[in-house]
This record gives sequence, structure tokens and C-alpha cells, in this order.
Amino acid sequence: MMASGIFMLPVSLAAFGSISLLGWLISTSGAILLAVVFSNLSRWIPGADGGPYAFTREGLGPFAGFLVAWSYWLSIWSTNAAISVAFVSYLGVLVPSINGNVPVSLAIAVSAVWFLTWVNARGIPVAGTVQLLTTILKIVPLLLIGVMGIWLVDISNFKEFNVSGMGDFGAITATATLTLFAFLGIEAATIPAGSIDRPEVNVPKATLLGTMLVAAVYILSSVAIMGLIPQEELMRSDAPFSDAAGRLFGEYGRYIVAAGAAISTFGALNGWILVQGQMPAAAAADGVLPAWFGKKNYKGVPAGSLVSSSVLITGLLVLNFSGRLSDVFESIILLSTTTVLIGYLLSTTSCIILSYRFSPKGLSRGILIAVSIGAFLFSLWAMAGAGTEAFFWGMLSVLAGIPLYTLRSRRYS
Repeated sequence: MMASGIFMLPVSLAAFGSISLLGWLISTSGAILLAVVFSNLSRWIPGADGGPYAFTREGLGPFAGFLVAWSYWLSIWSTNAAISVAFVSYLGVLVPSINGNVPVSLAIAVSAVWFLTWVNARGIPVAGTVQLLTTILKIVPLLLIGVMGIWLVDISNFKEFNVSGMGDFGAITATATLTLFAFLGIEAATIPAGSIDRPEVNVPKATLLGTMLVAAVYILSSVAIMGLIPQEELMRSDAPFSDAAGRLFGEYGRYIVAAGAAISTFGALNGWILVQGQMPAAAAADGVLPAWFGKKNYKGVPAGSLVSSSVLITGLLVLNFSGRLSDVFESIILLSTTTVLIGYLLSTTSCIILSYRFSPKGLSRGILIAVSIGAFLFSLWAMAGAGTEAFFWGMLSVLAGIPLYTLRSRRYS
């Protein structure tokens, strides 16, 4: 979940005022509802690779499952292209010679993608070790700013409640949608479930505790940033966490946070490259995607999915760095968010249906259905908040995959 978004969100939220804190609370509540849904689904269907795909297929059938797998896969590899670009941009703070040097920037971005593809091809334990180390390294600077900065906040920086120019409800909707983007990845622990020890225990634990930990770090650090930097100055900042670190620790603090941001994006890229292999492989095993996606290497890793996705990432990076896709690239990011929300909507619907097939664990059926409905409505609200352009591209991506499903279905029938 912790990628590049959190490092720039305070700038976007500063344009709304302190009302954005309500947006954080609402998006956190929605994220926790979704985490509860995915936790219960992973208890009912433990060890099933593919997460939202597997859950949707079980509850709504193979076609709905295919729609999730297809749209989610598009979201993953396009998002990974964006994350690798963000990694290079943060690295440019530490190594200024990178800035403006297109060939070097492109080479670093592509190298990061293929190095982490190689890491993940060596097996989930290796990728997990890299993920653990990068997670620790990226949480430390965020916690330092949050914990130390919270004691030095200036309450007067919160006096402007809503400066967005829109009504309170509209401002809360906009900020909740913005902050939800930082939580995308709630479901990530469910996707490689077949490679996790005791998935019926560890996947729900990772999903719930991970979401709560991320929420705590996000809110604490955001409040500290808003309290340390005056609103007008925060709105003009290019690196809000670095600016806050400079106030707390001096000039060296800026470099520490820049390093944390680079590590954050690198770690997120590693985790999502793992997912880009597991999700289509699960669909290929069921015959709804070409068999190449399910081809495994001697480590039992779906190398076909990893390589195919990384080839597409590389192509997108080449086009983006050449400047020919600068406008389209933003639309692809919106597509990524919308297509993930499609998976959330169908997964929450499956949870309601499956609650009548399986006995809920820890929650009564009535409470679980209420939670699922709340998560569904929240996802629908977030999709509306993303805008009509994102909705258009999201639906177009779904429609584009239907012919492929039709061909695969005929072959396997």
C-alpha cells in the first residue's frame, strides 16, 4: 500500500483545508470495511491464488472472475510503470545528475523493473525478504516525522476548515477519494495465498493488521505535516515530507526522507511485481487466460506472467519517457484506480452471496452482510469520485478483454 502517493498527498489535501482530515477518517473506515471483507473471504477460500479473482469466481462465476482478473492485471502493470517513474524522480533528489537526463532515467526505471522481476522469479521467500526490508526502511522516516512532528504542530495551521470553494460534502467526497488511492493494495496479501503458510490464519491477519498499521502511519504523518507547514506554503511544496524533515532535522533530514520515498516506491514496485505474476497465473490455471501466463519456472513461480507484464511495463516506460504518452499516462493511472475498484465491487458482492454458503467466522452473518454492503457502497462512491474519464477508461478496458474470454471459453469447452 505504501508507495509514492503518501509522500505527495499533503500537497493535494492542503487545497481543501483541515476538512481533509475527515476525508482521511472516511477513507480509513472504508479501507477497514474492505479489509474485513477480504479477510473473511480468505478464511472461506484459503490457499486460493488470485485473491479478488478467486473470490469473485467462487461467488459470481467464471465470467465475473475473468473481468476482475483482466481489469486487475491491466491495473497492475500500468501502475508498476508509474511507480518506477516515481522511483526515478525521488532518486533524482539524491542524485541530481539524473534529473532531465532521459536516457539515464529510462535505463534506471527499466533496470529497477527487471531487477525486481528477477528477484520475484527466484521465489516468494526471496521477494518476501526484500519486501520486509523495504517496508521497515520506508516506515521509519514516516514514523519519525509523525511521532516527532506531532509534538511541534502549530494549531493555527488547522484554522481554515474548508478552503476548496465547494460545499462540505463535495470536499469530503473529493478528499476521501484522494486518500483512498493511498490504500489501494488492501487485497494484496490474498493474491499469493497458495504460497503462504496457514493462509486461513496469516492472510486475514496480514490484511487487517496491515491496513490498520498503514492507516495509523498515514494519519499521524499527515496531521504532523499539516501542523508543521502553513497551508499556503504546503500548497506550493514539491516535497512536503522533505520540507517537514528539514524543519525537524535540518538539511540532512531532506535527504533522509527522499531516501525513504525512493525506498518506498522501490518496495511497492517489488510487491506489485509479485502480484502481477500471481493474478493472471491463477486465471490461466482456470483456462480464462492464455496458458503462457501460468507457465512456471523451477522455483514454482509463474515466470510467464512476470515476464509478459514486465515487457509491457518496459514498452510503456519507453513511450512515456519519449514524451509521446505524457497525456495518456495520466489517464492510465486513473484507469488503474478504477479497475481495482471493479474488483472491490465484485468481491464485496461475492462476500454477500458466499455468506449464505459458508458460516461466517468471528462475525454474525447479518453483521458481515452489513459490512459488505458498506464496503460496496464506499467503493461505488470512490469510483464516482474518481470522475467520468476514469470510469470511461475502466469500462473500456473491461470490454476490451471480453473477446479474449470468449475465445478461451470456446477452446476449453
